[in-house]
Amino acid sequence: MRGEFDFIESIRRQVARSEKSKGVSLGIGDDAAVFNSKNLDLVITTDLLVEEIDFRLDWTTPRFLGHRALAVSLSDIAAMGARPRYALLSIGVPQKVWKTKFVDEFYKGFFRLAREHHVALIGGDTSRTPDRVVIDSIVIGEAKRKRVVRRSGAKAGDLIFVTGALGGAAAGLGLLRSRAKTKKTKRNSRTTDREKLLRRHLLPAPRVVWGRLLGEKTLATAMIDLSDGLSSDLAHLCRASRVGARIDSSVIPIDSSLNEARATELDALDSALHGGEDYELLFTVRPRKRNLIPLDLGGVPATLIGEITSSKNIEIVSNGRARELKPEGFQHFRRA
Repeated sequence: MRGEFDFIESIRRQVARSEKSKGVSLGIGDDAAVFNSKNLDLVITTDLLVEEIDFRLDWTTPRFLGHRALAVSLSDIAAMGARPRYALLSIGVPQKVWKTKFVDEFYKGFFRLAREHHVALIGGDTSRTPDRVVIDSIVIGEAKRKRVVRRSGAKAGDLIFVTGALGGAAAGLGLLRSRAKTKKTKRNSRTTDREKLLRRHLLPAPRVVWGRLLGEKTLATAMIDLSDGLSSDLAHLCRASRVGARIDSSVIPIDSSLNEARATELDALDSALHGGEDYELLFTVRPRKRNLIPLDLGGVPATLIGEITSSKNIEIVSNGRARELKPEGFQHFRRA
């Protein structure tokens, strides 16, 4: 059975063979597409969230889900080094859900995050579905001409950085699977490590400020957001750039709240490497620009974890020994 990424690649090849649309400089194959205007590049992305596949209503709240619907698309725009400006949101709900306050609460969560990042909702649609909630989130951003950061710009010798900390979202998902309760959680209340892990999964924080800085200052040579997991997304970036990589397991920033990971039966390093949905940014930098990377932005650090190589192989070094790092992050249709 073909995998999800094999299918996407087949579509990309078909599009590449057809006549290129006017004004489109980057299509399928990155975190977002890029359209050219006179002085700006317009960046557009879309994300589909399906109940029982991407979320479960008994694990989250409508406000949390509204936040998440926008956050995952903002993360794609950040990964292109662009500034998010506009959003379109479509949602399909069953009749029984429509009769509740679900949709009103959902939009409250959406608008709260939209205000935080000065994003305007300019359209969308609402429909009825047979039995499950389906959400389509579209975000449009902008960047100065030739400042968009693609996955394909990394070169051998570039340094590999990652923002924030990894593994927390996967551990939070593990806690949800163990029936942890979240309904009475308040977003800004004082939280335990357990609750922090749940929020890492339910309320992802897109690294918009980091993305804008790396794009506007032309610091990143390549970038991708960590939605599928470090191992898989690093593989995506290396494949697009036709390079390899070597990272050091001892410096990978693992979420400090993972002392609760025992409840999820997940190894902390495995969570950081393969767990996914952290929505941090993985980016590469020329060595000469290393000192221009801030230690942190808004309390979110960036950590040097490795280097791009010319070998086409991806390796991870543990205790002085290198081994192949296989992409084992999330796929909707995992190849058999």
